[in-house]
Amino acid sequence: MAEPAGKIAWVAGGSGLVGSKLLPLLIDAGDYTRVLALSRRPLPHGHPRMANRIVRFDIPLDRQLAGMQCQDAYCCMGTTLRDAGSQEGFRAVDHDMVLQFARTALAAGAQRFIVISSLGASESSRSFYLRVKGQTERALTVMAFRALDILQPSVLIGARRGWRPLEFLAQGALWTFNPLLLGETARFRGIAAQTVAAAMLGAARSGRLGMHRYTYRQILALASGAERDRARL
Repeated sequence: MAEPAGKIAWVAGGSGLVGSKLLPLLIDAGDYTRVLALSRRPLPHGHPRMANRIVRFDIPLDRQLAGMQCQDAYCCMGTTLRDAGSQEGFRAVDHDMVLQFARTALAAGAQRFIVISSLGASESSRSFYLRVKGQTERALTVMAFRALDILQPSVLIGARRGWRPLEFLAQGALWTFNPLLLGETARFRGIAAQTVAAAMLGAARSGRLGMHRYTYRQILALASGAERDRARL
């Protein structure tokens, strides 16, 4: 199910939990002739169809990527309050950097923007984390993308940098309790980072225009569609 030749994808956050799973999928899928991975540090692996562009987010991104083009943009950027060190640091990544990437991609010709947000994201949330996510979503919805896909997973499951034993135990507990979350509560199930990455590719392949939000069951459906396409190739 390959797209027309010459299609270019941009990926921001390729060194993270989901982004590191997404890049190999995009490279192997054949949908794109070129994948541009934006990162602040060199990525550990390369590929003939992938270019790793080192960027600084304290310098306008449009200046660093002037003259470059893309059709689809994937945003896997995100941090935690613990890693960011402050609310200001968190907002700088999960709001400011995400929107800077989106504006730059749009100016470069991107028709579709696919982003990872969070279950419960809302501008009116009492949670600072979810409120910032909601504000970011709102800002994205008023941009002129032909297609905006917002994935809203609950807890992401996978090996992170700086892996801690307590995180391993907590994720094991999530797998145990996932089957107990039924009906409307299924959206709170933890979900593998690999599945979310596949769902991002599935969203791009769906061809849907307009703005769409996806929670647990919809994310699974997108990922399954991407896997079926891969099996046919």
